[in-house]
Amino acid sequence: MAFVAVTVIAAPAHARSFIRDTEIEAILQAYATPVFRAAGLDAQSVRIYIVNDPALNAFVAGGQRIFINTGTIDRAATPEELIGVIAHESGHIAGAHLSRTQRALENARVTTILGQVAAVAAAVASGRADVGAAVAAGGIQAGMGSIFSYSRVQESAADQAAIRYLDRAGISSAGLLRFMRLLEDQELVRSSRQDPYLRTHPFARNRVEVLQAHVAQSPLRHARLPDRYYENHARMRAKLFAYQNSLTRTLRRYPEDDVSVPARYARAIAYARLPDFGKAGAELAFLNEAEPDNPYFHEVKGQMLLEGGDAVAALAPLQVAADLVPQAPLIRTLLAHAQIESGDPDLLKPAQTNLVAAISHERRSAQSWRFLAIAYGRDGRETLASYAQAEYALLRGDREIAVFHACQALRHLTTGDPTWLRLHDILNALSEGLEEPVACR
Repeated sequence: MAFVAVTVIAAPAHARSFIRDTEIEAILQAYATPVFRAAGLDAQSVRIYIVNDPALNAFVAGGQRIFINTGTIDRAATPEELIGVIAHESGHIAGAHLSRTQRALENARVTTILGQVAAVAAAVASGRADVGAAVAAGGIQAGMGSIFSYSRVQESAADQAAIRYLDRAGISSAGLLRFMRLLEDQELVRSSRQDPYLRTHPFARNRVEVLQAHVAQSPLRHARLPDRYYENHARMRAKLFAYQNSLTRTLRRYPEDDVSVPARYARAIAYARLPDFGKAGAELAFLNEAEPDNPYFHEVKGQMLLEGGDAVAALAPLQVAADLVPQAPLIRTLLAHAQIESGDPDLLKPAQTNLVAAISHERRSAQSWRFLAIAYGRDGRETLASYAQAEYALLRGDREIAVFHACQALRHLTTGDPTWLRLHDILNALSEGLEEPVACR
């Protein structure tokens, strides 16, 4: 989907949400892949999650997971700065710093809170992405300071590792140096007002000096990334800003006389959120004419039309977007949503095809399973609808509903059928922790 927030409720004063967006995730993956490879990490195994929080922060948790606040993305003026942050956090992963911190703390809360982090990370994929999903994660924000704190030794090790990874990837460490300088002023700020990054990543002047010395003698100090990185970075920041701020604030940063693509992109999103579909449509028309093969401009237009109640009009732009990036599960799910909402029975089969394709990439997407259950049900495929409902309920943690639909489907399936086998896997999963296994009656 163009932009989705999955809400995480920790405590009333610390509500947080995660962002899902195909374009932004693709940009961050392009940033991270060469760094992960340089670090000896499997680029397909390390996941980056976007935290909807204006504070300057990034951290690793729950294994190979990097969490980056939207505030960090917004304040990173260049792609090199954000890549530097990713390289630093990759140093923590490669150095197994989090597991060492766990052992050092010997704190019973660590396991509990890390489990909550893992659950929250799963919720990014499995929550109801159309409206956001509330996920109980009690006290996770309060526990971050104790878990995601690193010693100065670990910080220095992560810095040194980041420098090595960036050098191997052919990327200047000047971006990481600029990011570290952003933190210098924070040292003088009272602790309660400091950005979380500084509280969880102890800062010291000699870390900047080490980076300065390296950059000064590095043959890569003036190296530039391909031009598309800078343009994509500007678009990513514009998109995030427009989705997170009011129209007034967006127009202040991206005024009408700014005719650049990032500015038009920001205004199109801001007007669509108002909603003012006339002005949003005018900006999107310019963008689509300038870049007819950009799937994300078509995606934004399709989502705007769908959320505005015109599912039929949303079909064409969303189909173009899906054709341009057929491997994008969020876009496929959005297209299927429009196909279902269009009311055209001939589109139920294509909707099922899109949802099955989306699930093949993200099996834990509860949103896709929910729409698939609807599409199967409206198409008269009741057994498969019950199966999809069972998968959806399992992901949502609704044991009773999952058992009901799993058993409904099993009554009409042949023993040994792949779906039959999967339904028994679901029942086995639902039986974990129970004295007696779940069984159909």
